[in-house]
Amino acid sequence: MLLESLLSLLRESATLTRQIQHDFITPTTWEKKDKSPVTVGDLAVQTLMAARLEQLCPEIPLVAEESTEVLESDEGERFGEILRRYLEPFLGKFTRENMVHWIARGKEGTGTSRFWTLDPIDGTKGFLRREQYATALALVEENRVTMGFLGLPNYTQGENLVHAVRGKGTWANDLWKPGEWKACHVSEHRDVQEATVLRSVESGHTNLSQMDILVRNLGVVREPVRMDSQAKYAVLASGKSDFLFRLISAKQPHYKEKIWDQAAGSIILEEAGGKVTDLDGKDLDFSHGETLEENRGICASNGILHNIALDAIIETGC
Repeated sequence: MLLESLLSLLRESATLTRQIQHDFITPTTWEKKDKSPVTVGDLAVQTLMAARLEQLCPEIPLVAEESTEVLESDEGERFGEILRRYLEPFLGKFTRENMVHWIARGKEGTGTSRFWTLDPIDGTKGFLRREQYATALALVEENRVTMGFLGLPNYTQGENLVHAVRGKGTWANDLWKPGEWKACHVSEHRDVQEATVLRSVESGHTNLSQMDILVRNLGVVREPVRMDSQAKYAVLASGKSDFLFRLISAKQPHYKEKIWDQAAGSIILEEAGGKVTDLDGKDLDFSHGETLEENRGICASNGILHNIALDAIIETGC
């Protein structure tokens, strides 16, 4: 069954990232052209998942964050050998050409109507700090996310393997000790004074000054919860928080969200009863390649408080 195979793949990926974190005090990193870091963990997980997805459903292409850029750089041979050491226990013997092919699969799905989208390690800086990160996988069909998976190896405040299938709810389990699946439901808070806001640890991910004003305009009085990655969506879906925003950073006024940063989390929240739109209240549009080109930022909530959040966004001028 495909669903069970995908859940096993998330567990396998979590085992891989945990091993890499255990071995490296600071995981081996490389700086991409956009100045963001990529680690051995990012490339290892993308290679593993691309290879497994090709076996499971070769007819569905992949859109993923990482490229073969690092393997083609001066650091390529060193990275390749480290990757081989970690991946051979999972994939057996393989060639450099196999590795390049699997990573390159992440650019094959752009422009198609049905594809997987993957962020192998969402929250790379959280991964480097040994804090929160996520492996995020989703299936997009005709501009709609129909399946989503989040593996959260460092999350200890609840179940850390979460998945959703359109129309069938959101369910959570433990990555390491699988037990009975638990249904996820958003909070029933109707009063913003009972609500909490999830905020990114990384300042570059949002507009900090506007965020402070937005929280005041909302009327939220509780301290925000700071957390990296799409783990925030899992927290919202489990009813442990109420709002999540991605405002437009003044340093990147034309930034567009990447689909792999939102796809899995969005269906997980929606199937738990929450709501996700952009800052203008528009549904997320996954039909424009790697970015949410027609959307501006993110507004996510428990659903009940969503219109209040959108009104506060207008008042703040976000």
